[in-house]
Amino acid sequence: MNPVTVVGIGADGWAGLGEPARAAVSSADVVVGSTRQTDLVAGHHEARVVPLPVPLREGLRPLLDGLGAPGGALGGTGGEVRVVVLASGDPMHHGIGRTLAEVLGRERLTVIGAPSSLSLACARLGWGLEDVDVVSAVGRPLERLALVAHPGRRILVLSRDALTPQAVATLLTEHGLGDSLVWVLSDLGGPDERVVEGVAGSWHADPGSALNIVAVQCLSSYDSLAGLVPGLADELYETDGQLTKQHVRAATLAALRPAPGELLWDVGGGSGSIGIEWMRAHPTCRAITVEPRGDRIKRIRRNADHLGVPGLQVVEGLAPGALAGLPRPDAVFVGGGLTAEGLVPAVLDALRPGGRLVANTVTLDSESVLLSMFRRYGGSLTRLEVSHADAVGGFTSWNPARPVTQWSVIRPEELPA
Repeated sequence: MNPVTVVGIGADGWAGLGEPARAAVSSADVVVGSTRQTDLVAGHHEARVVPLPVPLREGLRPLLDGLGAPGGALGGTGGEVRVVVLASGDPMHHGIGRTLAEVLGRERLTVIGAPSSLSLACARLGWGLEDVDVVSAVGRPLERLALVAHPGRRILVLSRDALTPQAVATLLTEHGLGDSLVWVLSDLGGPDERVVEGVAGSWHADPGSALNIVAVQCLSSYDSLAGLVPGLADELYETDGQLTKQHVRAATLAALRPAPGELLWDVGGGSGSIGIEWMRAHPTCRAITVEPRGDRIKRIRRNADHLGVPGLQVVEGLAPGALAGLPRPDAVFVGGGLTAEGLVPAVLDALRPGGRLVANTVTLDSESVLLSMFRRYGGSLTRLEVSHADAVGGFTSWNPARPVTQWSVIRPEELPA
C-alpha cells in the first residue's frame, strides 16, 4: 500500500510551506488535490497531478491504492508510490486528513499541518480560538448556526461559497440577531487577503472570493427565548396543538437523559419538540421522529431547521410497523399511539439494555396501558401537574393544565416473559 503524506497549504501557497512540507511535495511521485491547491505548488515538483475523486470518501481508497498498480490509471509497475495529498490549512480540522485517517488508517498517514483559516481569522480579529463556536457550511446545512447563535457569543462559519456570508446575515436577522457584527475574511494569508465588515441586519456587500470565512459577534436588543437547557418556550414552535408543553417537556428530557452520540426514537412526533431538544443537548446527539401525518412532518422539519438541528430524521408511518429496520436506539419517547397493539413491547425489545423508555399520556385509555406496563416491567410512574396564573374577573387564580401521566423505565438485560 502506498504511504500518504498530507500537506496543509494556505492561500500563500509555496511561500508559506515549511521545509518538511516542501520536501514532501518536491519528492512526490503523485500530488492529489483540487485544481486550486495543485496550482499553488505548480513548478515545484515533477509529480503527476491527480484530482480528488467524486464522491470523495468512497473514491479515496480505490484511487490511492491504485496509484502505481500494474495496469492502473498511471501505468505503474507495482512498486511503492510516494503520494502527497494537499489540504487547505490544518488537514485535521474540518479537513481531508480526518477522512483519510478513517478510510486508510492513521498508520499509513504522515500529516504536515498549516495554520487553519480559523486560527488566521482569530489572529486578524484578536479573538481567542478557544472561546469561539465553529460552524461548517461545507457540505452541511447552514441552519446549524441557529444552535450556537446566542447574544454575546463569537462564531466562525466555514463558508461553502461566496454566497454564504449573505445567507449567514439573513439567518441571524431572522433569529432576532440582526444587530450582530459580521466580518468576511477572504483569501487569508494570501496576497489577495481582504476583510469586509458590516451588520447582519443591513448586510449588502457584494459576493467576493469563494474562499472565505465569516466571523460573527452576536448582538441582540432583546433576550433570546432559545436557551441551552431542555424546556424551550412553546412560542418557538410552529404547532397545530400537538406539542409537549414546556414544563412537561423539560421533565421528559430529564427522564430521557440525552448523552453524546446517543440515538433517540421519538414516536408520535407531533411538532417534533422532544426529538429537537434531544439533539440540541449535544452536537452528536441523533434523533428519529416517527409521525404518520404529512402536514405534521413538514412542520417538524421546519421546527428542526429553525431551532438549529436540521439533521433530525423524520420517518412517515404508524408505530410499531414504521419502526422496522430503524437503527437500535439508546432511548425512546412515546408521545402518541400508546394504545396501538404491541407498541410498548416492540420498543422495549428494540432498546439496547440500559436504554431508557419514557411515555407520556393525558387520557385514561393510555394511562391504563401505562399502569399495565408499570406492573409488568417496573420503572416509575409519575403524575405531572402544572397550573398557570390567570385572570378570574378582577382577581387572579390558578388555571390547571391537563395532568400528564409519565412512565419511565430502564430496559433490563433480559425482558420478562
